Amino acid sequence: MLGRRLPPPPDLLIALKDLPPPPANPFYERLNTVLDEAGFEPFVEDLCRPYYADGFGRPGVPPGVYFRMLFFGYFEGLGSQRAIAWHCADGRSAQAFLGLPPHKATPDHSSLTKIRLRLPDSVHEQVFVFVLKLAEDNGLLPGKTVGVDSTLLEANGAMKTIVRRDSGDDWKGYLRQLAAEAGLDNPSDEDLRRFDRQRKDKKVSNDEWTSPSDPDSRIAKMKDGTTHLAYKAEHVVDLQTELVLAAVVYPADQPDSATLLTSVVTAQVYLMEAESGTSVAELAAAGEAAVGELTVLEEAAADKGYHKAETLADCAAAGVRTYIPEARRPQERVWTDKPAAWERAYRNNRRRVGGSRSKRLQKLRSEKVERTFAHVCETGGGRRSWLRGLLKVGKRYLMQVAGHNLGIIMRRVFGKGTPRGLQGVRPVVLTWLRGWWRTRRHVAASGSATRGREICGSVTGYIFLATRDVAENLTFSTG
Repeated sequence: MLGRRLPPPPDLLIALKDLPPPPANPFYERLNTVLDEAGFEPFVEDLCRPYYADGFGRPGVPPGVYFRMLFFGYFEGLGSQRAIAWHCADGRSAQAFLGLPPHKATPDHSSLTKIRLRLPDSVHEQVFVFVLKLAEDNGLLPGKTVGVDSTLLEANGAMKTIVRRDSGDDWKGYLRQLAAEAGLDNPSDEDLRRFDRQRKDKKVSNDEWTSPSDPDSRIAKMKDGTTHLAYKAEHVVDLQTELVLAAVVYPADQPDSATLLTSVVTAQVYLMEAESGTSVAELAAAGEAAVGELTVLEEAAADKGYHKAETLADCAAAGVRTYIPEARRPQERVWTDKPAAWERAYRNNRRRVGGSRSKRLQKLRSEKVERTFAHVCETGGGRRSWLRGLLKVGKRYLMQVAGHNLGIIMRRVFGKGTPRGLQGVRPVVLTWLRGWWRTRRHVAASGSATRGREICGSVTGYIFLATRDVAENLTFSTG
């Protein structure tokens, strides 16, 4: 019989026990299991308790729900808070991942904004360190060599809204002033656009222009050749486990050579706090014995954009060996007016770069560090920032990178690092079976029985082992 869709009666009451269970998502179920076993909920509640009033007002959104929604945004490739809130409200499996009952609504995007403003950056950093500690508990032990690279994030601002720092004039007012100096009286908007296209040596400097809506953003040239307001995100990646040990957001006009040591030191602090379970201040108070058994970063590989004699000397003074290739120069360097430590660090770095180890590290850096940018910025939705301000963008981006590290942990314990990775399991198995069947038909047509038994036996064994590994790594719920 054809069913008809009827509006529910206004006084319909359904008991919670009579509601059907939410659709099971094996990835998020396993991720919740990993987080619950590590004590994520009590950790973030104790961490955020000082920033909430005790006994006043209605209970707010649990901190665990807030951070889970940010992780959900990374895994689903959602860049804005509105998109995260809408998808969580639409998906029952997302609601089950957040731990909310069916009769309770998911938090709105404005709630995410209020929580982010309430919680300082130190809380977000401690959650990032918790994920690093979780990675170590699951056997992902970072080494002593890191790769460093940076990328640009598009800011939430338009180039047509920039104004002059000295006079406050916008772009149209600036063009009218130039047109008046060129002898063009009372130009129309079309005349201004034509005049702007015909101008030569058009340059926009951060020293002269700023964005009134996002003063922390800077004018920068993106990888696709376009010019946007942007920020710079720098990753410090462990070349052994591919974990991102630090992700620091800087203004886009900061050169790479000026931020290298800051990012490496930040990664060292996070790594020490993750291994010891205490803050760096408490470790310093405990003495050298407490720090002796912790992992200390000793080597850093970067591209030639990070090469600077002063930066090399600072890294050498901090105990970090650098593998940074040197850009070609038209003439030799002059060291008579520079400290001796600069020349010594420069020549030591040049000697290391010429070795075979430097070539291996550069291959690993270009492979693994660029992969983190692809996961976080492209598929993770972090390339375009929908927030304004260096502090706000830094909080949001750090949680994006924490989601990336969670994906590496899930790939180790579950076999898949993202929920979308589950979509390729069945097609892969069918491809194996289809190839085995074609091979069998080809051998049968050739008439070689001995060769047929060898090929079919090896292919069948391969399919059996691969299918068994998939079945062990994935546990689908029959609900």
